Amino acid sequence: MTDRHLDHLVYAVPDLLAGVEDFAARTGVRPVAGGSHPGGTANYLVRFGPTEYLEIIGPDPEAGVRPRAFGLETLTEPRLAAWAVHPEDIDKTVELARRGGYDPGDVQPLSRRTPSGELLEWRLTRREDPAAVRPVPFLIDWGTTTHPAATDLPQVGLVSFAAVHPDPEALRRDLAALGVTRDVSEGPEARLRAVIDTPLGHVTLS
Repeated sequence: MTDRHLDHLVYAVPDLLAGVEDFAARTGVRPVAGGSHPGGTANYLVRFGPTEYLEIIGPDPEAGVRPRAFGLETLTEPRLAAWAVHPEDIDKTVELARRGGYDPGDVQPLSRRTPSGELLEWRLTRREDPAAVRPVPFLIDWGTTTHPAATDLPQVGLVSFAAVHPDPEALRRDLAALGVTRDVSEGPEARLRAVIDTPLGHVTLS
């Protein structure tokens, strides 16, 4: 993907702890708690390799609110909702994407606390998008923060990752504006699909 490297996939679940148990039962791999975000979400993580990982995100059981991020406010079943890429220069990539006809949104700071209390900080693009599935990735820059995949996480393999869209050419144009390529096929609605290699065999997330 040129210099826009896959950073992570976002698997949204309506109930975080139940979603983690379901993932563990399907894969034989138990995700590790990542921490809580402002806004009422929390996550669990597994890695694909030293620079790529899967984020399982859902409502923070301790927050007591129904967050809106990734459609969690109305989500009723697990869904591969989004993905992120890590450009070498996030600000320049935003500028180039806008020139190419796609606006990824402004770059904003975000953070979360790990279970040990460490504060992790990063920057990402945020776009007002009500879509349940976001086939165009957001951009992320970890700055000086250690990348989550570089920590001691359980690991699964990423066999394939592709998108389905009613207008594949339009999606390819948006991806190209970001300097990203991805397998795209035509379908009735936007979807993301990943196949992962686990101790229990290949598992599909979509």
